[in-house]
Amino acid sequence: MPVGLELVRTTPEFTDTTVPPALLSAHRVGPAVWGRLRVRAGRVLFVFEDDPMHVVGLSAGEQVDIPPLREHHLEALAGARFVVEFYRMPRD
Repeated sequence: MPVGLELVRTTPEFTDTTVPPALLSAHRVGPAVWGRLRVRAGRVLFVFEDDPMHVVGLSAGEQVDIPPLREHHLEALAGARFVVEFYRMPRD
């Protein structure tokens, strides 16, 4: 992620049973917004739609940064717990 971004919001903690359906299909963060998926427990599979053969397997303590407007989706495996943080440049 670019230097100087500030955290603006963190989702509630999701699990494999509470993950919103929208996160399981292709979606994206808005312009000028970066996302960061942080896995707290279990495993989450993460895929950028423009590189579907490259599945990123994340375990507890691992994270993946999500650039603005880049489509992606995830799969939360049994026992997964995770949050998504949203960052942007500070407003003047």
